[in-house]
Amino acid sequence: MEVIDRKTCEQFLDWNELTDAIAAGHSRPRAIMDDKLLQRRNQSMLTRMAWIEGLGGLVKTAMVYPDNASRNFPTVNGTAILYGEDDGIPEAQIDFHMLTKWKTAADSALAAKLLARPGAHRVLIVGAGTVASSMIEAYSAVLGRLRFQLWNRSRENALKLARRFGKACSMEIVQDIEVAAGDADIVCCATMSRSPLIRGEWLKPGVHLDLIGAFTPDMREADDRAVQRGTIFVDCRATTIDHIGELKIPIAERVIAREDVRADFYDLPAGAFRRRSDDEITLFKNGGGAHLDLMTASYIAKKWRRAFNSGD
Repeated sequence: MEVIDRKTCEQFLDWNELTDAIAAGHSRPRAIMDDKLLQRRNQSMLTRMAWIEGLGGLVKTAMVYPDNASRNFPTVNGTAILYGEDDGIPEAQIDFHMLTKWKTAADSALAAKLLARPGAHRVLIVGAGTVASSMIEAYSAVLGRLRFQLWNRSRENALKLARRFGKACSMEIVQDIEVAAGDADIVCCATMSRSPLIRGEWLKPGVHLDLIGAFTPDMREADDRAVQRGTIFVDCRATTIDHIGELKIPIAERVIAREDVRADFYDLPAGAFRRRSDDEITLFKNGGGAHLDLMTASYIAKKWRRAFNSGD
């Protein structure tokens, strides 16, 4: 079994290639997948499994410890194993953090490619953690030169993130989230918030709202008005609607209906995953299912093997 580490492999990866690979993966037979979530106090253990015809299988386990941030440890850690299509033999152990970074950000980057209004260039990033950093990289790669604004509860963490990127991109730290959200062409939320941070009344026509952080049934980053005003898209209906509070709660409270989710990535071949007008508010829920981990792991393994001539 190959061990694919971040330090050696990441230099060979490309955001546009990966978004193309994820789009192509949704032309394959629908994934067989399942999740198992265990919770203890404010901690979570999430195991995700997927099989896709032609790509093999993957099992990924994430341990989410929010309090790790205060000790300067990653809040999410875990393992990921890629299994062979023909024999089920473990082929590769892929660095968990690298896989999660590229899967999560490419998921939302693909949606932004398809849903953000042409010419969108003002981006508000809500949150200043690992995912926020990845989204700055991914958006810049797939959408071109952008102007970023960054809002975070801790200004110190926002400053750290801004210093990390230096002059590589235009970035401003903002204090008024309402004003910034109302001015943005893209609003991206990447937080551990359990209650809404973004209010629908703030959003201007044509904005693209990218919701990444919520992953449990009680977590939300946008309020009822936002999901009512937005045309709703998800990466996968099966891993979001009944599993994540962002949609599960407003559906249960009859704020919206299940049928209000217009499309997921499996609707890409039919052309349904797209905005219909410049004024349409598009809302994308990034659920990050195991099938996306598998598509990303398959891409990473192929790049690794080509780089080191170890077969394909």
